[in-house]
Amino acid sequence: MDAIGLKRRFRFVLTLFIVGLVLSGITAFPLRWELKTLASWMGLSVEADLSLLSGIRYWIAYVHIGLEKSYEAYPFLAYGTDWLAFAHLMIAVFFIGPLREPTRHDWILISGIIACAGVVPLALICGPLRGIPFYWQMIDCSFGVIGVLPLLYCLRISRRLQEMGVAPEGVGTGITTSTSAPIR
Repeated sequence: MDAIGLKRRFRFVLTLFIVGLVLSGITAFPLRWELKTLASWMGLSVEADLSLLSGIRYWIAYVHIGLEKSYEAYPFLAYGTDWLAFAHLMIAVFFIGPLREPTRHDWILISGIIACAGVVPLALICGPLRGIPFYWQMIDCSFGVIGVLPLLYCLRISRRLQEMGVAPEGVGTGITTSTSAPIR
C-alpha cells in the first residue's frame, strides 16, 4: 500500500479511537440518569429487593440504588465522575497530534498503549477491593484490551511510513508545524 493509503487508514482508525474516548467521557457525566434508565429498562426500581435478584440484574439494581442514595445525601461525589469524564476528553485531545502528523508523535501512541495495558491490573486489583463483580471487572478490562488494538495498528502504520521515508507534514516544504525535530 502507498503512503497516502496508509495515512488514510491511520487517520480512520485513530479517529475511531478518539471518538471512543470522547463518547466514554461524555457518558460519564449523566451517570445517574443512565443507571436510572438502564434499571427502568430492566424493570428495576430504587425500591427493588436485592435479595430477590442475581447476576447482572442484581448488580445494576445495586449500583442504581447506591448512586441514588449517595447523590441525594452527598451530591459532591458525582464530581469524581465529572473529572473522570473530563480526563477522557483531555486524553482524546492528545491524539490530535498523531492524527495530524502520523509519523511524528509515536510517543503519544506508546503512552496510550501503556495506559490501555494499565487498565487490566487496575481493574483486577481495585475491582475486588471495591466489591466489583468479576464479570464486571472483565468488562472493564475489555476497554484496555480493545483500546490497545487500534493504537498498536496505528503505531505499526506510523513505523511503516517512517521506513518509507515519509516526513511529518510540513517538513521539507519550508512549512513547519513545530520547532522541534521529529522523534524517530
